[in-house]
Amino acid sequence: MRFDKNSIARAFLSTLGRSKEMVNSKPCVSIGLPVFNGEKYLKQALDSILAQTHQDFELIISDNTSTDKTQHICLKYAAEDNRIRYYRNKENIGASKNYNRVFMLSSGYYFKWAAHDDVLAPEYLEKCVNVLDNDSSISLCHSKTACIDEKGIIVGNYDERTLNRISSWKPYERFGDLISQRNTCWAIMGVIRASSLRKTALQGDYLDADRNLLAEIGLIGRIYEIPEHLFFRRVHPQSYTSTYYSKYLIARDYQNQLAWWRGNKRRTRIVLPHWKNCLEFFKSVHRVKLNFYERWLCYKEISKWLLRGSGLKMMRNDLNNIFYLWRIKLITPRKQDTDKKTAHA
Repeated sequence: MRFDKNSIARAFLSTLGRSKEMVNSKPCVSIGLPVFNGEKYLKQALDSILAQTHQDFELIISDNTSTDKTQHICLKYAAEDNRIRYYRNKENIGASKNYNRVFMLSSGYYFKWAAHDDVLAPEYLEKCVNVLDNDSSISLCHSKTACIDEKGIIVGNYDERTLNRISSWKPYERFGDLISQRNTCWAIMGVIRASSLRKTALQGDYLDADRNLLAEIGLIGRIYEIPEHLFFRRVHPQSYTSTYYSKYLIARDYQNQLAWWRGNKRRTRIVLPHWKNCLEFFKSVHRVKLNFYERWLCYKEISKWLLRGSGLKMMRNDLNNIFYLWRIKLITPRKQDTDKKTAHA
């Protein structure tokens, strides 16, 4: 990062603003950990958070009615460290509401979501906070992401999918990178300026909503990626990606996946995930404060995503998916009737 007179001034104002917040003994960083049945890896995630070199944080855990030992683990850690606050929902409210709940309960100047199965390097928070303190134009700071297996052994990284325009001073360039399929979306687990996050629609209750939220944060401010692997994403059979995207299916019934986001909400008859994502891209551009020219350039990025990227193809696949599901549901009863007639013959 380069520091000139303007960046030094921004750093001073940013630190001054945070100092005023700290007068009321508010933590520098709030970490929100939404969890459901995370007993297998939860201790490792909590230990990596508590081992941070930057210790000025609060940890808010929202348990989505886990049925394993998650509650026992959380209560034990909360009893040993007064920075940890544990909440348990009366019913499963879905991932999106649970993610939003931990933010609503937070009070820090900066905010970070944490997953029960991921791990942080000890200096992760310190380096992210240092970046945000020194440049108020940056809304989110994350690091490069490495991939670990069930045993915590590093098995790869996502360096080949690095986004080059997310730190640009031009909103449309950041937006264009963040709506692209090259975006792995792990940056949503970075340290975010809470004042920026409050300006967004937060996590939506639809598929791939984290991509939409990250794109909206990118419209509000710049995103900086620390060129070190300080965030470790765990790949295991029970993870969201492994559960819903590891198998090739001719037709994908999104109902169970949507229930992960929505909880016990009423099922939706027709699910067109990429149509919804596209609509929300337009809403974000409309919602964020931009001048006319910047807004027009952002709309242009959406058109590029549709025509040159994979947007239009994915939206067409949504319609094909509905057709295939309809055919399967139409054929299955007929096949069952035929089987019954054959059995009675």
